[in-house]
Formats: sequence, C-alpha cells, structure tokens
Amino acid sequence: MRLLKPTWVSHDGQPIFSVDIHPDGTRFATGGQGNDAGKIIIWNMGPVRDEKEEKDEEVPKSLCQMDNHLACVNCVRWSRDGKYLASGGDDKLVMIWQTSRYGVGSTVFGSDSKNVESWRPVHTLRGHSGDVLDLAWSSGDVWLASCSIDNTIVIWNGEKFPEQVAVLKGHSGLVKGVTWDPVGKYIASQSDDKSLRVWRTRDWQMEANITEPFQECGGTTHVLRLDWSPDGNYIVSAHAMNNSGPTAQIIERQEWKATLDFVGHRKAVTVVRFNPMILSKCLKKDGGKPQQYSCCAIGSRDRSLSIWLTALKRPLVVTHDLFKNSILDISWSSSGMELLTCSCDGTVAYLDFTPEELGTPMPKKEVNQNLEKIYGKCLLESNKNKTTNQIIESAALLNLRMNNNDEKNQTPEKLPAAPIKLANNSSTSTSDTPFKPTNKQIETKTADGRRRITPIFLSFQPDVDEAPLPYLAKKIQFTSSSESSKIVVEKLDRVTGPGLTSPSHSQHNTPVPEGTPKSSSNVVTPKASSSTISCESKVTPTIPESPVGERSIPFVQPMTAIDNKSQQGEVGKEARSSQQQPETPKGTASTPDRHADKDHDKGKSKLSLKRKSVPDGQPRKRGRPRLKDREPHSGYSSVPTTPIAPSSFVERETVCYMPASSELQLPVLDIDKTYSKQIPGKAGTVSLLLEVENNIKVKEMTFHKLHCSKGGNHIWEQVLISKIMAVAGSSHMACVACEDSSIGVYSTSGIRLLPSLIMDSQVTVFEVNGFHLMAVTKKGNLFLWNLKLKTASIRNESLTAIMTGEDKLVKSRLTPEGVPIFTLSTNRSYSFLPDMACWTILYDQADPLQHCSDHHSSIPKGSIKISGPLTSLQSSQERPHHQSGSLLQSGHSLQQVSSVSYLESQVSASLCLKSPAEYKFWMTTYVHYLIKEGMETKLREICNDLLGPVYKTLGSSGSTTWQEWILGLNKRDLLREILPLMATNLSLQRLYTEYHDQLESVT
Repeated sequence: MRLLKPTWVSHDGQPIFSVDIHPDGTRFATGGQGNDAGKIIIWNMGPVRDEKEEKDEEVPKSLCQMDNHLACVNCVRWSRDGKYLASGGDDKLVMIWQTSRYGVGSTVFGSDSKNVESWRPVHTLRGHSGDVLDLAWSSGDVWLASCSIDNTIVIWNGEKFPEQVAVLKGHSGLVKGVTWDPVGKYIASQSDDKSLRVWRTRDWQMEANITEPFQECGGTTHVLRLDWSPDGNYIVSAHAMNNSGPTAQIIERQEWKATLDFVGHRKAVTVVRFNPMILSKCLKKDGGKPQQYSCCAIGSRDRSLSIWLTALKRPLVVTHDLFKNSILDISWSSSGMELLTCSCDGTVAYLDFTPEELGTPMPKKEVNQNLEKIYGKCLLESNKNKTTNQIIESAALLNLRMNNNDEKNQTPEKLPAAPIKLANNSSTSTSDTPFKPTNKQIETKTADGRRRITPIFLSFQPDVDEAPLPYLAKKIQFTSSSESSKIVVEKLDRVTGPGLTSPSHSQHNTPVPEGTPKSSSNVVTPKASSSTISCESKVTPTIPESPVGERSIPFVQPMTAIDNKSQQGEVGKEARSSQQQPETPKGTASTPDRHADKDHDKGKSKLSLKRKSVPDGQPRKRGRPRLKDREPHSGYSSVPTTPIAPSSFVERETVCYMPASSELQLPVLDIDKTYSKQIPGKAGTVSLLLEVENNIKVKEMTFHKLHCSKGGNHIWEQVLISKIMAVAGSSHMACVACEDSSIGVYSTSGIRLLPSLIMDSQVTVFEVNGFHLMAVTKKGNLFLWNLKLKTASIRNESLTAIMTGEDKLVKSRLTPEGVPIFTLSTNRSYSFLPDMACWTILYDQADPLQHCSDHHSSIPKGSIKISGPLTSLQSSQERPHHQSGSLLQSGHSLQQVSSVSYLESQVSASLCLKSPAEYKFWMTTYVHYLIKEGMETKLREICNDLLGPVYKTLGSSGSTTWQEWILGLNKRDLLREILPLMATNLSLQRLYTEYHDQLESVT
C-alpha cells in the first residue's frame, strides 16, 4: 500500500467537503469553500499516481476550476457514465456540469492558472429550501437523489433534467446522507432525527425506519454519508452508538435487522464508502477455495481512516492522525485499487492498494449475474422509465409491448447497420431539424472572370460534448491528415451576373416535392427570353448569349421591387426636373448588358449620365420626354411573342417585395405589351400556353388579345377592349385581370364562364389553383371564389387587419384546397378563416415557443418527412438555431407548457390549411409528447374526440355534432394508430385499456 498527501491539491487553505474520482480514473473533483463563494476544482489524477508527472511542469495538475455556486459546495458526484458532474451547496442549488466545446485555455479569475478543460452547468436544479448536503446517482444514471437540511430528499429524473420524480418527506431533522440500492429497489437516507429510513422506488413510500442504533447519537457531524454494499446485502450507516461508543452500524437487507457494527473509532463516524468491486481471495493460510467479500472504508471525526474487509473481524488498515481535522468524504476508483479522502483541514490523502492486499476484483458481468440470481433483474438497467416497477394489468397491453420488443429485436436484421450516435439530452438532434448540412459547394464565374462560390450550410454544433475522454498526461501531437476533404466542389461552366441566379445542377434535375408552393415565375432559355416574362416581375433583364451546350439550361428571372411612386410634377418645376437623371430600376435591361459587355461600357465611360441611358449615344432633348418615349419604370418589356417549348419552364417559389402605404395602396400588376404563361395540364396531358398581346392598333381602335395554344396548336383566342394587367389559370380555366378593374373567366375551350367581375380597384395579387380564384386589389381587399360552385368563399376582406402601411407583402399563395396564405415582411404568415370570419396566424419566425419547445424527441421514429404548406412556410424562412435547454433554465414546467402550446398551434395550423398529412404528423407528435409527460387529462380529451359517441341515446333523433371524418381521415382509425403509443408509459395503461375496449366494441 502507498499513502501520500499531495500538498498541491488544496482550495487555498479553505475546507474541502467532498471528493470523487471520475469513472475513467484520469481525473477527480473536489468541492468546498472558496474565498467568496463555493469552489469546484477538477484535478489531474496522473501527478497523484506518478511522481515523474508531478515534477513535470508541462503536465497540468488542475484541469478546470468552477465557482458558479454562490456558497460553499458540500458534495460533488460523477455520474456512473462520466458524462455529468453533479454538485450541491449551501446556496440550495444542485448543478449538473458537462464538458463544453468553448472556454478551453481561459484564465481562472483572480489567479494565474488556466483551465485545460472547459465545464459549464447545463442544468440548475431548484427544489430545496435549505443547504444541499449529499448527492447520489442511481445505477444507470436514471435518477439523482439530493438531500438537504430542509428535511427532504428530492429524486431528479436523470434523463430529463430538471424534472422532479418525487420528493421524499418523513424525516424530522436535517438529512445528511443518501445512498442507492445497487439493485434499484430501494434508496436509504440518514438524518439528525436519529433515524435511518429505507424508501421503495416502486411508489416512493417508506419501507423501513431504523432508529434503535441511533438513540444515543447527537448532531455533531457535518455529514452522515452512509453507503450500500455492492452485493446489496448490507447498509452501513454513519454515526451510530453501541454502549456509548461510536460505531458504523451494519443493517441487513433481510428484515432490516441491525445486529452487527464496525467498532474502533473514538469519535463519530462521518462517512462510509464501499469499494465498488466485489473481491475474492484465499484468506486462509493453508489455501482452499477463494472467498468473496466486500471492502469498506470508514472515516471519522477522530481524523482516522479504517479499511475493512467483510470476511475479516478486524480492520485491514487503520491510519491515525492522517489529518488535522475531521474526515468528510471518501472515494474509490472504478478499479477498486485506489482511494481518495478529504478533510475539513483542506487537504486530500491518496491510498494505493495492490490485488495482493485487497483481493482480486470479480468481473462485472459475473457480479451482475449473481445479483440477478439473488434479486432478479436490475430494475434500473432493465428499463429506464420511472414506471418500470408497475404491474401490467391488461393482457392486450402486455401483448403489444411484447410485439414491440420483438420488432426492436428484428430491426438490425431488416435495416442496414448504422453507426450508433449517443443522444444529448440538452441539445436537439440535427436529424430532427428541417435544415441539413451539405458536403457540396457550387462554384461559378462572373462576367469579369472572378469566381463566385455559393456558401455551404454548416450544421449547428452544440455547446456541450458527450462524456469527456480520458485525460492523457502527454501532449497531443497534432499531425496533418492525409484524408482529403469531404466537401465536393462542383465547378459549373456558367457565367452569372448581378441579379441573376445561376441554377445548380440539382435545381433542374430534382423533382419538386409534393406540396411545395408553386408560382408563375417563368424560367426561359436565352432564345426564348424575349417572350416569357415573369408575371410578378415588372422588369426583364436581358440575358446574355450563352454557349450552345447550355441553351437548354433555364435561367431564373430575378424578382425586383415594384416602384409604386406616382410621377407627378408641377409646371413650375418642369425645368428643374428635366435636368435630373431618370431613375433606372434595379434589374432593368441595361444592368445585365453593362456586366456582359465591359468594353462597350468603357467606350461610353466619358459620356454623361444622361447620355448613357440614350440609345446610340444621341443627346437627350430638353424638356419632359413624350409618353411613348419614356422608359417604363415598371411593367413588362415590349418584346415579340415567340412560342416556347414546355421543357424550358421550371416553376419555383418567388419572392416579390411590394411596399404598402399606410392606406394600403398596393402596387398593381401590369403587362406592357406581350406576356406568355404556361398552364400545367391534367395528368398525362400537354400543358396550355396563354399569350397576351396588348395595344393592337386597328385604325383608330385599340384592342387587346388573349391567345391559347396547346402543343404549338392554336385552340382559341379572345379580344378584350381593356388592357390585360395579369393572367392566371389552371387545368380547368383561364382568368384575366384588366385595367378597368374587371376579371374575366374562361374555360379551357375559350368559353366565357361568368360575366365580368368588377373589383373596387386594379389587382395586385392574382392566382388560380384548381377551381379556386384569388384576387387582392390595390386597396388591400381580398376576394376568393370557388368557380366550380360559382360561389364566393371570401368577400371583400381587408388586409388592414394583418398589415399596416409600413409592412410589405412578401409572398402570396393559394393552396389546392382554396386556402389563401400571405407572408409579410414581419416574417409572419396569415390566412383567413371563412367559417370564423377572421384572420389567423399560421407561422411566426420570431415565435419563442418554437425555440423553447422540447418536442423533437417525441417525433415518431421512422416517420416519413412530410411535405405541405405548413412545412413549406417553416422551411422557406431561415430560423435561428436555439436550444430549448439554454433558453429555458427556469424549470421543467415552463418548458413543458411551451412545448404543449407549440404543438397545439401546429395542429391548429395544419387543420386551418386543410393539410391531412401534416395534421396527422403533428397530432401524432402531440399525443406522443403528452404520453411521455403523462398528461392524462389532455389525452383523455383527445381520445374522446377521436372515439366519438359509443352508444346512441334513446329517444334522440340520431343527429349528433360529432363528425367521423376530419380532413379525409377517419378519426377512429387515427385513434387506433395512436393508442399503441401509450404502451411506452405504463402509468397510462388503464387509459389505454379503457379506450382500447371501447374502440373494439364500436368496430
């Protein structure tokens, strides 16, 4: 045996109240008093073991120092997997620490030492009203127990901090020690009320109350740290008395009898700690069969430490006057051969044993087998749910759980092997987020030859790591890796200019997912660029000629803001206005030409700004230009009409920023001369092509023509007397909006279906989807018709309820079900409910509930990624990466309420959008979260609605307000899919049985 006291392990002379060795054996933690607050220090175990490392200045002794506790730290305990460090102090708090990616190398405030590792509190547990004196992790880290001078023991859920599982009340004095049964059936606590109590983990009620050995004891110790033997047979208490002498009482598991004790200490026993290993050794001199036993270390206020073997009647080792003050804590290493103990005098002692002295540790597997033979399977390790000890009362539920276990066992045979990824409780898994990192970046060239690299998205990195790696004394040698980068650079032989988007290869090869909103933004080839113009863009950039090999690659028209300012002037200001340069909107025809032909620009660089905008360099005439010579500030370019091949079109969402004044004078749509729009046909049919030609002069008359063709063949045409401002259509009809605020509706054969619909002003939004037509006028009034039924779904509803004059209408969309969606510059999306006659909000990017929600773990595993209008709204707007754990540190109850509120809003939004796939997905996620949290009241209400009436009431007419179908889904079929989820929480088994039986009786 080696015994030494490392003098460099200290808290600057302050007391050290607790010590604990990390499970990997490379570090240990001490907790105690700092200069002005509680202090926790993580030390390197290497210099304690090896004198060479102690003398090596390059080997750090202190790894990290934390002083977040406001008062003295009374206890520190590592979790059994080494991932967490729990600490409790006089500030009534329990803190859970975890390694952090950041902060390594920072200097400790008030000292010259640096933190080699970075640890930060990921959870702060508030539940005690007094000083926390002791902590204990259960087997498997399922539960964490803390005891306090408030006479209570709080059981925390180790998988869902800061959730409280139970609060054990019964002690009438300060609770100074707590320990777990290694089998998982009990937890024991010792208090100043002269009692040791054993509690059941099944129902958290008291199993036994042992008081006899403690009748003569007084409250003279700072702590009473009892411990349970690794074989589960005995509890060894701290301070007890036998014939007025201090002892450590041995309490047998069988009938909780207190017949034996450890004697020899002259003052009260403060701490007992069993070796975690069961040892075996031939204790008889003549050999024989090895005997199995446990090893126990006992510390006392008499400053001595004794080591006992349960197979011997006397202690193996006794060290006297090891410290100048009372021993407060003891810790064994996971190997069972090393021991650390600390004292109130602020020092630490290290004892190193050999297998010849203590014995040979039994393999862990053999120990678990012996425990299973004696006590049955470990309740904590078999199932980590808090309801593991409940009896399954329903045969149907038992069969369901057995079937689920069989499916889990067969999963590796059916699915390909995948690397196991440890879950992080305090962060959201990236697999649940809608944004995925990519390993490919796009590289193109601009017109002047410079490279343009599209940035790649990097996945969010959580602040905290998993369990720390064993600390090595040697420095890490950094070497360059021969492995090439996994990021693929795709170089495209394509020239891009400002305002133009160079489509990646995936844009025109990847099919548009179902449910993705489509708009009328048209994509054209360079040859056909003159005839196909975006309906929502009022200017058309001239696309430079591309190489022959790229003529089939579509270009995406950019969206530009529409200038709605009126051009009004006074006669007295005519001379001054003639000398001002006319503004050229962003994205006009001159912009791409200047980038495409730099030499041409250089030749004109000496011309004035006014002459640059005049063709052929001719000087501009003085005075206001004639109306027909003015450059259009908005509207479509006057270009000849050319037939367009269907393969030239790629439909995608477009964003058009339309400023709205305080009176909601929205900018109107306009077609200057010609415009073409392709209308997708029915499945298996050729799409239609609608072409507009305005301002056709016939003598002194002006006409406007709408032409429809299919596959290059003329079908029909209509002549209108008012200028066509916008055109839209579907496979069922074609619609036009005219300058005189009228709307015309035609069938696919060219027959006018309705008389002209007169609006209050010209249209600013004009969309058709199926039989539904939506129009928003310049004054901000919404109209929606179902042209199949020839009825108005929404009549003259003003947008002033959702937007002001300062807001902008970023995007508008009409779903196939006839639901209008408007997205504003405030990053909020709205829709109108005709049945309720009011607006509703569908999505808010700044909604704190979505950032605080903890529902990601409740998303059904193996669920197919859904697509729909709600998913499109959420994915189209960039969301910040927040962690629910970092935003809600105030308590589990607030996070639970936030998660429930967010899930309920998602279910309601899916119902409003009439999206059955999204409704089913969010309803299943919502129910799964309620089951996990055990919220029976809400679950019962949902099940009642899905089940409906089981029996008809006698004497009633048979009419009922309950609807069997919702969005085309059968409610009872949905309930049949939801009920098996309740099998994961046995506390809800009666609820499962109740509705399962009723559902079977109905069907």
